[in-house]
Amino acid sequence: MTVRSAPDRLLSVLAAFDHEHPALSLTDISRRAGLTLTTAHRLVGALTEWGALERDESGVYHVGLRLWEVAALAPRGLALRQAALPYLEDLYEATHENVQLAVRDGSEVVYIEWISGRSSVGVHIRVGARWPLHVTGVGLVLLAYGDPELQQEYSAKPLASLTPHTITDAGRLRRVLAEVRRSGVAMSDRQVTEDALSVAAPVRGPDGTLVAAVSVVVPQKTAQVPVLIPAVRLAARGISRALGWQPEGSRAGSGV
Repeated sequence: MTVRSAPDRLLSVLAAFDHEHPALSLTDISRRAGLTLTTAHRLVGALTEWGALERDESGVYHVGLRLWEVAALAPRGLALRQAALPYLEDLYEATHENVQLAVRDGSEVVYIEWISGRSSVGVHIRVGARWPLHVTGVGLVLLAYGDPELQQEYSAKPLASLTPHTITDAGRLRRVLAEVRRSGVAMSDRQVTEDALSVAAPVRGPDGTLVAAVSVVVPQKTAQVPVLIPAVRLAARGISRALGWQPEGSRAGSGV
C-alpha cells in the first residue's frame, strides 16, 4: 500500500469539497478523502483553525473565507475577472444573453465569471464549473490556440459526448480547431445542451499569448451568429487591452 504524505492527506481533505458537495460532515470528509476518522479529525481541525474550513452550528464544514482570500491572488482568478468585468457587462447589455469568461486547466475549461442572461436557454455553468474543452465555445478557443502537443494529446483521447451534436471524431475536431484559428472565433452548436449555441473569442495577455476566452450563450433556434460575432470579438479585444495587450504588436491572424 502506498504511504500518503502529509501534504497529500491535507490536500485530499480540501479536494473532498466540490460543487456537488459544498458542505460535509467530518464522516463525509473522512470517506471522500480516503482517510481514517482520526486523521481526518486532526487535519480538519488544523484547517479550521487556519481558516481554510469553517464549521457551522450543526457541525457541518464549509470552505472558509481564508482559502478564498488566498485563491483570489491567482493571476487567472480575481485580477482577470476584475479587468474583464466591465467588458463582460457591456457584452451582456448588447445581447442580454448569458456571458462567460473562462480559462484552461489541463484538458478542461474552468469558468471564472458568468453573467446570467434573460433567456431560458439551458446553461449548466457556474463560477468554478469545469467542462471538457471540446464541448464549449470557450473550450474550443482555448484548445485551438494551445500548443500543438496539447491538441494532439487531447484529440488522441476519447472525446466525451453530451448530445448527438457533440464533436466525438478527432479528425472533425482538428478541422474545427483549424477554422477557429483562421476565423478568430469559435462556435459550439448544441454540444452541451440541445437548445444552446455559444460564440467565443480569445483573450490575450500583454505578450499576446492566450490567457482566457470570452463567450455568449444564446438559444440555438433564435441565434443571430453574424450579430454575435462582432460583439464577442469587441469584448475580447477590450479585455485584452485592459490586460496590456497591444494590437499593433500582435501577429496577423491573431483573431482578436
